[in-house]
Amino acid sequence: MPRPSEPIPRALPSDRLRVGECLIDVPLREIRAPGKRRALRITPKSMGVLLALIDQAGRVVSRDALLTEVWPDTLPTNDVITQAITQLRKAFDDERGNPRYIETIAKNGYRLLAPVEWLAADAASGEDAAGDPADARWSDPTRTTAQYPAIASLDPTEPLAPVPLPEPARTRATWRSLAGATVTVTALVVLLLAWAGLRERSPSEATLTAGTQTVRAERPYRLITSMPGFELAPTLSPDASLVAYVAIPDGQKGTAILVQTTEPTQPRQLTRPPDGADDSAPAWSPDGRWIAFARLQAGVRCTIRMVAPNARGEHEIGGCDHRSPPSFDWTPDGSGLIFGSMTSERGHHGLRVLDLASGQWRPVPYQANAKDVDSAPRYSPDGRWIVFVRNAPLGDFWRIPAEGGVAERLSRLRTDVRGWDWLPDGRALLFGSMIDGDSHVFRLDLASGVASAIPIADAQAPSVARARPAAAFVRRKPFFGLYRVALGSGGPGAVHVVEPLFPSSARDILPAVAPDGRQLAFVSDRSGDNGLWWADLEQPDTLRMVGGVRPMTRYALAWSADSRRLLVTGVGQDGRAVAHEVTPANGRVTRLDPPVPEPLQAVYLPDPNRLLVLTGTDDGRLRLHLFDRAQRPWRSLAAIDDVSQVQVDARGGRVLFTRLTQSGLWQADLGLSTPSIQRIDAEEPVADHYRLWAVDEAGQVRYLERRHNCAASLRRIVPADTAAPRCLDQGRRSAINGFSLSPRGDTIYLALAEWDGADIGFMELPPEPKAFAPGWLK
Repeated sequence: MPRPSEPIPRALPSDRLRVGECLIDVPLREIRAPGKRRALRITPKSMGVLLALIDQAGRVVSRDALLTEVWPDTLPTNDVITQAITQLRKAFDDERGNPRYIETIAKNGYRLLAPVEWLAADAASGEDAAGDPADARWSDPTRTTAQYPAIASLDPTEPLAPVPLPEPARTRATWRSLAGATVTVTALVVLLLAWAGLRERSPSEATLTAGTQTVRAERPYRLITSMPGFELAPTLSPDASLVAYVAIPDGQKGTAILVQTTEPTQPRQLTRPPDGADDSAPAWSPDGRWIAFARLQAGVRCTIRMVAPNARGEHEIGGCDHRSPPSFDWTPDGSGLIFGSMTSERGHHGLRVLDLASGQWRPVPYQANAKDVDSAPRYSPDGRWIVFVRNAPLGDFWRIPAEGGVAERLSRLRTDVRGWDWLPDGRALLFGSMIDGDSHVFRLDLASGVASAIPIADAQAPSVARARPAAAFVRRKPFFGLYRVALGSGGPGAVHVVEPLFPSSARDILPAVAPDGRQLAFVSDRSGDNGLWWADLEQPDTLRMVGGVRPMTRYALAWSADSRRLLVTGVGQDGRAVAHEVTPANGRVTRLDPPVPEPLQAVYLPDPNRLLVLTGTDDGRLRLHLFDRAQRPWRSLAAIDDVSQVQVDARGGRVLFTRLTQSGLWQADLGLSTPSIQRIDAEEPVADHYRLWAVDEAGQVRYLERRHNCAASLRRIVPADTAAPRCLDQGRRSAINGFSLSPRGDTIYLALAEWDGADIGFMELPPEPKAFAPGWLK
């Protein structure tokens, strides 16, 4: 029986293994690095940390998880982990600033970067195996793709041959002893541990043992990428042997298209965008010969291009609007691409098809409406139907015949769809959705319209293979911290001091500074769920959560002119959107009752009895209402359709707003009178970044965007400013749901990504819908 302060013994596949180019002897606790004269012996705790990282190779292991695994039943400080990591880096001859073995994820934990191979006893024995890093398995730069010749030698004129996939590797089991408990307690503990294993562990299989009771839970998926940074927008080849996706290659600034097998192997960079450009939205052709993608030069040009999976034959096939990059997919015969749009710009609305042979566009004949945005179209597996999303982010699925016709509504979800695809049988869809700041994957049955959740945490953007029941998806949950940046000193090229506010390991977003410039409210899940937090900026120890309200994460909080109250839209006990008026000083929360369903945003006018309320209609369109709440029930005074976000310029006596169907910025008077509505900027904000702008008390509007050489760049758009944008942070992206300006506009409060990693997952799909439960569906 181990002492409480010792790590739990592990059942290991072998006593020796390779990590990168280093050989590990577990019983001796020795690490032999190439070029070193002798192995370095590490402490038992350092070996425990290393084994925990190997357990989750390529994935982030939090400090709390390491403390629980390696220091059970004790209360050590974080310093013990730091000391263990330092010893491991020394043994691996690793550099912290340029790690090849262990990467530090700020405010989160650590990740093992190097490949892991457990060695058989005969392969691991002997001095040659232990000390020769020139072993062909490790010196061959193509070792990770040698068994997949389809990547290295594809002929774009020939169809892709199926690539056999090896059986998913099973990770080693973890054994835990729970001696001394009664049978009943033991059984309960086992069930709890099994549930926790399903939620937290990433391996394809988790095994937990207590006494003579064993619970085994199979994961229905595996993660196939683990590079630093993020990997997004996967698309599967027809036979599910290869996956293409978007990532930022090492040493480059823009996103490119990468391709790899659907096993955890090294990727191949498929496209090489020029400086200032990003490649995105890959889509695999039905015959597997080509991948179509979009190349965007922000503010300059957008093109649609094609490339063969062996990186040959790249060429341009069409243009697109750089203000609203399109969504598209292939026609069933591979002769063209069908396009949706994020907006109705340049007179185009509805679905269109680009014929690749002639380069001509043709509209899909159906009742398209300029007030609707139809995006993300996909043909059904049998080619008979086109399904698309109408009016995201409160979107639903609609269907028309492939040859055109009457649009039929398939769902009434009014949800933020984050990628979708057909299931192979054509009877259901697999889609991602953002709900209250968290992403989920659902199966939508087309006959009933019922959406059932698939229990994969933080999943989105599913892609299903055409000829095989398999899917890829993105597993992503970025974490954000709050920062304050003073803008008053220096010119646009000046270096700005980015000051952290209220550091935590949680997701802090939607900062809102009060008109007095002293109070700050924001939304955070640091309590375990989304909550409203408030603090006096001059007294940071006043930070506290305001109970009684569960804020939504789409729209910013709104302060009253006297800085005493806040308008917060949140989720009620019935799961529907509600509006609250909060007095932070005393924690009072009052539920408001505007005569509209599910308010999404609420904003004060200078007259506190008049409120602006943004709400969604049943068809997903958004409408801005002006109410007089001094009367009971509230009296509706005016309304404007197609408004995506609103802010008030009190000194200028105007309401500023954006639209989902068009890029740009509009204004109206405080009464929302029709004659006063006019467009004051035709370009920014772009339609899909409709929350990244703010107005100060002088009526100046600033816009936050990502540029090629700056992840968080700020510039003034009203009045137009010809000066160069201010780069607030070169490496960390801002949250897309808003920021706040101090009353004088000399300070910005924003959320920056502390960690924005994302990996691609892969899973086989069950042959029948009933097979999704209980292992798949909640």
